[in-house]
Amino acid sequence: MQKKWKSAAGKLAMIVLGNLLYALAVTVFIVPNQLITGGTTGLALFFNRTAGIPISAFVSVFNITMFLLGAWVLGKQFAVTTVMSTVIYPLLLGILERAGVTGIVMEERLVAVLYAGCLIGAGIGIVMRAGASTGGMDIPALILKKVKNVNVSMTIYLCDCVILGLQMMNSDAHAILYGILLIAVYTLVLDKALMLGGARMQVKVISREYAAINRLLAERVDCGTSLIHMETGYLHKEQDMVLAVISSRDLPKVNQLVLDADPEAFMIISQINEVRGRGFTLNKVYRGGEQKDMV
Repeated sequence: MQKKWKSAAGKLAMIVLGNLLYALAVTVFIVPNQLITGGTTGLALFFNRTAGIPISAFVSVFNITMFLLGAWVLGKQFAVTTVMSTVIYPLLLGILERAGVTGIVMEERLVAVLYAGCLIGAGIGIVMRAGASTGGMDIPALILKKVKNVNVSMTIYLCDCVILGLQMMNSDAHAILYGILLIAVYTLVLDKALMLGGARMQVKVISREYAAINRLLAERVDCGTSLIHMETGYLHKEQDMVLAVISSRDLPKVNQLVLDADPEAFMIISQINEVRGRGFTLNKVYRGGEQKDMV
């Protein structure tokens, strides 16, 4: 029970932090530098600049409306994972507005685009890593996917284009370009944030000295290995191939160990986005039952 409470508290903290970063990006960089963007925030900026509606008020009404619609169409499980961001993001926006947080006006708006994109991408990424949804414009896309089987990413892309188009009426050519760049930056940062900490290097070693290499990897690098039986394509010799998954910082060490054991070893090295299981998401287990936390 205590572990469950700690896990829930950790996820809540991540959701709050992610939404806080998003709110700071809007308040500190996007609004004072007259940037445009997509999503719910882009709609809020449009109505703020054309009708004077406070950003936090519009986001609150829109998010709650979309949340109720999503809960009705998509069910309870969706509601549970979305309700926190639906409430927390507009709440934090309102707090920052009322606290008089002053934005930073950049001489070069491109710098503001980079700062805002990094904050938004990191914020959304943290929320998603906590297993929650950011809600907003994601919800119509999910509804269309369920009802009409329309591609989610395509729907979000089209919505962003429409929202950018609305803001073009009150923006110059530079702002339009900056808006496109902002979306590109936070999309890139979001991808990196989702993969952060989970990426590893996969190493396959084909060598006559596979037994020695297998032993060296276990003793010197402290990583698990697998021996895969294989047959060479030209000479049709049967032997074992060593497979290991390591962190990127261990790659130079592994390279040197393999080459010291067999200078003619054939190595295949590739990056993988996520690894789950013993030694990564579960503690390592050694002979004798000793456990060791993951590094």
